[in-house]
Amino acid sequence: MTTVKDSVLRHVVLFKFKNGTTAQEVKKVEDAFGALPSKIPQIRDYEWGINNSPEGLEKGFTHCFFLSFDSEEDRAIYLPHPDHKTFGEVLSPYLEDVLVLDYWTKD
Repeated sequence: MTTVKDSVLRHVVLFKFKNGTTAQEVKKVEDAFGALPSKIPQIRDYEWGINNSPEGLEKGFTHCFFLSFDSEEDRAIYLPHPDHKTFGEVLSPYLEDVLVLDYWTKD
């Protein structure tokens, strides 16, 4: 098992929605992503938010989702998990671009 003592694996996901995506459609995506921690036990922690930086450097990305895992194996279960794949089907009609970064950090 690939773990780092006293650390957690962070999985950061940023979304840029297509022009014309309605607030209701964005809410549907937010709710679907928010349901994943109750469906995939390997997700240790979850939080998300909407960009409010005054710097103007977001390049159209509006939403940040932040998941934590105990190990790379837990992340490896999450990525192909059927509920994660179903979420992708909800998201894909509205997604212009996505940026994903993973890193180990102190717990």
